[in-house]
Amino acid sequence: MDLGIKGRKAVVTASSKGLGLGCARALAEAGVDLVMNARGAEALATAAAAIRSDFGVEVTEVPADITTPEGQKAVLTAAGDADILVTNAGGPPPGMWSDWDREDFIKALDANMLTPIALMKALLPGMCARGWGRVVNITSQSVKAPIPALGLSNSARAGLTGYVAGTSRQVAPQGVTINNLLPGIHATDRADSLDKGVCDAEGITMEEARARRAGTIPARRYGTAAEFGSACAFLCSEHAGFIVGQNLLVDGGATNMTL
Repeated sequence: MDLGIKGRKAVVTASSKGLGLGCARALAEAGVDLVMNARGAEALATAAAAIRSDFGVEVTEVPADITTPEGQKAVLTAAGDADILVTNAGGPPPGMWSDWDREDFIKALDANMLTPIALMKALLPGMCARGWGRVVNITSQSVKAPIPALGLSNSARAGLTGYVAGTSRQVAPQGVTINNLLPGIHATDRADSLDKGVCDAEGITMEEARARRAGTIPARRYGTAAEFGSACAFLCSEHAGFIVGQNLLVDGGATNMTL
């Protein structure tokens, strides 16, 4: 399917690996030029070089911590008049409710709520003025079904979801859509980290932890970054202009709910 976005420009944060990289590659395959951001310059350069080689699009690399004002300024300077924004950031560490204090919540809010909001506030005016734009925020299935061990993530991402719910309706008349993609477990470093936590807590192997988790997913497997990226690219396409303010689960059916 031609997504109708060839020649447009996208900003994809935390895109040197994992789900962010899956989204960047899917957009590049559709002919979109990229501004890619990540904290690790070496991994970012490797990912960007592969995308240039595979798809022939322009890629600007911005190695920076997107959760800091300095990092946001660097990314937004490179972004210019970007048509597409895909926000992503690593999730906070798991734990118990008694583990976290105010500073832990502030860090989670900065990374997973306030940073996406800052990027949207910066880029939405230009999108609205040009009459076209797409924003996709990578959040979590925990927005719809909170995960007890991920209280920090549950809190911050729920806040972002509420912000998007209202803002998306305000910018839709200008041809701009904002939606959220809610991943379940995918074969990424984040899944490895969560599975290792189970290993350490229960004294089992990684293979056992992964098999146990996969068994709770109706698809009976972890998702891939590539298929997650394809879902993101569709939401960024010309064909998705009537999808506004939605929270799309990409979790293999793991979240057991009707709506």
